[in-house]
Amino acid sequence: MASQPVSRVELRGRLEALRADKGTARLRREWVPYERISENLKRAVVAAEDARFLDHEGFDWLAIQKAMAKNEQHGKVVAGASTISQQLAKNLFLSGERSWLRKAEEAAITWMMERVMSKRRILELYLNVAEWGEGVFGAEAAARYHFGISAAALGPEQAAWLAAILPSPRRYERGRITRYSVERAEAIFARMGSAQIP
Repeated sequence: MASQPVSRVELRGRLEALRADKGTARLRREWVPYERISENLKRAVVAAEDARFLDHEGFDWLAIQKAMAKNEQHGKVVAGASTISQQLAKNLFLSGERSWLRKAEEAAITWMMERVMSKRRILELYLNVAEWGEGVFGAEAAARYHFGISAAALGPEQAAWLAAILPSPRRYERGRITRYSVERAEAIFARMGSAQIP
């Protein structure tokens, strides 16, 4: 299942809501270049979010067909097929609104990004803006918040766990582990070796 990244507009709104609720809340964010992000995290995120990342041009048509079939079988939306590129387009430029117009805008932005950016740059941007907890954005903030280390120092198990919480990051305060997150992390860990990264 694809993660739910957050746009800059939503980011400001989230910070305001956090501050209203907790008074001293702050966003945890620190940009790090691609080279300073553990290869383990890159592999874990690709394995979890977009296994064919290097093979498609922004849209994974095979995953889309499978998601459509699964949704039709269940009679409701139970699966998505957003690629890392699509998630980044939404994250950087769009709101979390769910509509056909927003999906069309996302598709157009994804198409443009794939033509002007390398896969390495797309993954670098995604890893620096993805949400990994309430007010925790980017790989560096996630590594420091959840494990007290830098993004460069993340081991394979830690990286798999971070990738596992991407679909619902705000459920996971520091130290919170669920059966679901453990099982998902184990499945991601098993696929990391075959994940291709730029």
